[in-house]
Amino acid sequence: MADKGLTSRADDFNAWYNEVVLQSELADYSPVRGSMVIRPWGYGIWERMRDALDAMFKETGHENAYFPLLIPMSFIEKEAEHVEGFKPELAVVTHAGGEELGEPLAIRPTSETIIYSMYAKWVQSYRDLPVLLNQWANVMRWELRTKLFLRTAEFLWQEGHTAHATAEEAEEETRRMLEVYRTFMEDWIAMPVVTGLKSESEKFAGAVRTYSCEALMQDNKALQAGTSHFLGQNFSKQFDLTFQSEAGEEEYAWNTSWGVSTRLIGGMVMTHGDDVGIVVPPRLAPIQVVVVPIFRNDDEATRVLEKAEEIRRRLEDDGVRVRVDARETMTPGAKFYEWERKGVPFRLEIGPRDLEKDQVVLVRRVQAGDEKRKEFLPVDEALSGMPGRLEAFQKSLLDRARERREAGSVRGVGSVEELAEALDGGAGFVYSGWSGDPAVEERVKAETKATLRCIPDDEFRSATAPSEGLGGDEAKMEVVWARAY
Repeated sequence: MADKGLTSRADDFNAWYNEVVLQSELADYSPVRGSMVIRPWGYGIWERMRDALDAMFKETGHENAYFPLLIPMSFIEKEAEHVEGFKPELAVVTHAGGEELGEPLAIRPTSETIIYSMYAKWVQSYRDLPVLLNQWANVMRWELRTKLFLRTAEFLWQEGHTAHATAEEAEEETRRMLEVYRTFMEDWIAMPVVTGLKSESEKFAGAVRTYSCEALMQDNKALQAGTSHFLGQNFSKQFDLTFQSEAGEEEYAWNTSWGVSTRLIGGMVMTHGDDVGIVVPPRLAPIQVVVVPIFRNDDEATRVLEKAEEIRRRLEDDGVRVRVDARETMTPGAKFYEWERKGVPFRLEIGPRDLEKDQVVLVRRVQAGDEKRKEFLPVDEALSGMPGRLEAFQKSLLDRARERREAGSVRGVGSVEELAEALDGGAGFVYSGWSGDPAVEERVKAETKATLRCIPDDEFRSATAPSEGLGGDEAKMEVVWARAY
């Protein structure tokens, strides 16, 4: 049964998701259709994601910059496939300063066009390459059907854009950043992903190749969590991004782009949440431990609060993010519920009897492995072991999510009918052979509402390569299908 009015995941996963995002105070609906307000708890998680990714980008040689929000429509229209892909989602400014603009300006849906127009000004020689830039920004895509964090008209993201002297360097960069994303998603969000190549119909508009990170949510729907694109010379040719090679020849640069967004918060919620609320992996939690002092009168309050502050200082000295919840307007039970709903990994309770015994009550947000959720521990033991407990909790979330993904995966499907049967039976990732025929891909979409998520990298492929595709023809590759967000 759902807790305090929160719909259970088993009854209605979609309703549970919307409710838990609102009730855990991650975000709220804004007055603007399809847009959201990210509340402090949600933004604190995004800040942790942003800071971790930013450090990883800089370790791989990238620098941050910022480019304009408004992009001339003539720029968007220069790359035919790009404009075709984004035109239905564009929001366009036609008036400013009380006058009609000479040229409409698109509100940034993505920044390839304006960034590569600037690179064309900055790059003259092979010595100016590579250019490795990233920007943290907001973008707007006028979605008709929106869902908090997963698909909103405006959202926050990062977008990396690079220019290289050779196709080989650009391809290496594309794959490198895909691996950065995968490492972050698994090490920080505890969200395992399958990586691989997108089909032609699913690739980014304007790219030569798109690689993606595909995660499986608890309802066995897929979430495209991040993408990395090899753009070839498509945008360089449109914006005259050329350089003089070492041999003295004028050549077009090779480009990549890659991005993840606040969609990752939605992925975290749907990977780890339960019928009580969200569960935040310790590395992302703005607060890793909440200390709840319990007392009945002023004398008890003085002694308990003093001990709670001592606990806070000791935990902070060990690098733990901690808060003492000393609010007098709420009962301890109400505090327990609030912090469980928000997914704080650990709670420490301390009252007068605990002072007498020099102990605390340690409560884990969810049961990890075979350990008890609630323990009575000596203060020193509870505090000294906290960093290790946080790391163990982080690992257990990843292990459980990986086990759930594998349990929800089906391999060796040989026909569209078998694929539909597997999906209708609750399967998540379904692996099959594919000849590469786009007509088969379209048939699967029409008959099963599933899409081809990716052509998986070697480590995710089945031990035995499929010999037959879904259409009865020879399989040239193995692919992963799923119904998706």
